[in-house]
Amino acid sequence: MSSQKKRNPATRKSTLHRLTVPDGQTVQLRGFVRSHYLKRPGYQARDFWREGIEGLLVTGGVPRARADWCTAVEGITGLEVNERSHSAAGLVLMRTGRGTYALSYGVGFHMLDPYFRDDDFGLEFATRSLDEDGVIKVRNQIMDGRGRVDEYSVARGERIDGFGLDRFGAIVRRIGGTVSGIELTSMRSGTAQRVKVECAESTIKLPLATSLEEFLSDLHAIEEVCAREEPLPELGFVARLRALDPRGRKATGAQAVLEKLLANRDSPRLALGIPESCQEGFGSAQSFRLTRGNRTVKVADLDLPTLLDFVQGKEEGNRLKTLGEVRVMMYSDDDQQTPASAATNGRDWLIADVPVATDRCFYGQGKWYEVGAGFLETLEEELRQLFAKESTVVLPPWPEGERDGKGRDQHDEGWYNEHAARHTGCILFDKKNIVTDKFNGGGLEICDLLGPQNQLICVKKATSSQGTAPLNHLFAQGVTAVETLRSDARIRSQFLEQVAEHTPGHRMLEDFGTLRVVFGILLKGGQDITVDSLFAFAQVSLLQSVRRLRAMNAEVEIVPIRR
Repeated sequence: MSSQKKRNPATRKSTLHRLTVPDGQTVQLRGFVRSHYLKRPGYQARDFWREGIEGLLVTGGVPRARADWCTAVEGITGLEVNERSHSAAGLVLMRTGRGTYALSYGVGFHMLDPYFRDDDFGLEFATRSLDEDGVIKVRNQIMDGRGRVDEYSVARGERIDGFGLDRFGAIVRRIGGTVSGIELTSMRSGTAQRVKVECAESTIKLPLATSLEEFLSDLHAIEEVCAREEPLPELGFVARLRALDPRGRKATGAQAVLEKLLANRDSPRLALGIPESCQEGFGSAQSFRLTRGNRTVKVADLDLPTLLDFVQGKEEGNRLKTLGEVRVMMYSDDDQQTPASAATNGRDWLIADVPVATDRCFYGQGKWYEVGAGFLETLEEELRQLFAKESTVVLPPWPEGERDGKGRDQHDEGWYNEHAARHTGCILFDKKNIVTDKFNGGGLEICDLLGPQNQLICVKKATSSQGTAPLNHLFAQGVTAVETLRSDARIRSQFLEQVAEHTPGHRMLEDFGTLRVVFGILLKGGQDITVDSLFAFAQVSLLQSVRRLRAMNAEVEIVPIRR
């Protein structure tokens, strides 16, 4: 009996996909397969019909005369090695009365056209079924330009809270754990009370029955879970923010809308963002050079209209591609002899808020994200609480000044910081950089002004269409300053020496434990700072910074500067 079970197991760990098509369209099962696999030698596609299921089986593989690791092994051992390898692939497509699904085996998932994959499927199942204390693995991506991915694993399941995820900055890409209480074959047999599952955006990997009747029963149980109206309370945050496959249908649809938006240089849904590689040097950059082919543009300040000039007149469908061909260099001098960062492409400087039917997508630094209503509601509620806090600092108005020969307002940030220092009694630290090897010999500006209650005051003007870029830099400056003061004794000592030279009895010299970061912001027209006046990516950036600063025992205040 036991040997029979081993030869014909009741279940097998399988990868399940759900497929979707745009409303009103009909797609034959072969249409879900990337076309070259249907013509490729060594692959075959066979139709089947069983008990109400319309199906297609595609199998094949790429045989190799010699495995690619043989040469390396020969070099190490001196022995001749000539082993064959074969990458087997299996894909079962089936259309049931409730939907279209695929099972993939080996490298069979490569055969699926990603345009039709349902990116909600895997995490939809996980957030409605995982045991509260059964989370085993979480892989998340940080919502910034670095593409950083963190993965946390435990030997035995625990609550999601135990993984310490940033629920606003982290995008859950994969989550695994145990499920129970679901009518799956593996649990009905009585051999297991819990089953391990691993879910990515578009896939569920779990034991599924190998007989048709029981497999359909398992599929029905999965469909019932996904149909539950609400996710589990402790996992509801997972659906608030998701990265999209750029080849998938949602990202493809969003990109079509973005192509239209790019024709309008002044669209309120577009803004300039700072790539991660340019964050440190952006604040001190003196000029920018933009190049595409034979065209070169040099500007003192980079703004969105200058960037989007390169795509004006381009046909819809080629604008984002053209933007990716623009080379952007940032310089720390006016004559552009000293680069302040590595070269970037124009697409990395674009962020966009793109509505697609009932969905809301964001494009930032080359990546697509989908944002759920719950995320925005919770984000805005936390920001309202932050903006409503009474500030310990009152900053003076920032009047407009005369224009210089290049049309720039002479009441720039340097002028305002000196003006604010005179009117508030704060210590002026603008441009008093601490030179350190930690930043490749460059200078670190701790703050613009130091207040009497240990307020590190950072000031920024964000009055143009590039408003998001300066704000992202401002928030990053506050985080970097506190992180460095907390962790680098040498820099902390230099900073305190500067404080003592100006005010020997300053509170910071005796009480360094409590810091307060104050972001002083001038918006266009001196308007108030609200969730409506900040672009969505600036909202996310601000809240991420607030959470990081609070984790380092630093409070945060937002102070609007008036005209």
